[in-house]
Amino acid sequence: MKISEDIRPVTYLKSKAADILLQINETHRPVIITQNGEPRAVLQDPESYERMKSAIGLMKLLAQGEEDLRKGRTSEQEEMFRRLESKLKTGKQRNADES
Repeated sequence: MKISEDIRPVTYLKSKAADILLQINETHRPVIITQNGEPRAVLQDPESYERMKSAIGLMKLLAQGEEDLRKGRTSEQEEMFRRLESKLKTGKQRNADES
């Protein structure tokens, strides 16, 4: 990977936007846009962006789970299934009552 190929000044973006979009979608590497020599934005293809968002969401869930473990907020599997079944039954009864 050549990072120098993935850093472009804003003037290049203005004149070669189609070329940058082609590069991004072919390589799936983000392009860093600079202004006055400083990084100002990152352009990324939609597929890579969605994968990144999903990965971040999973990491947040893992972090929450680890914190629950550290704080002792755990339940036995059978207890959790009973609580879920109870909630599902309650929800079905409410929906039937509303109909």
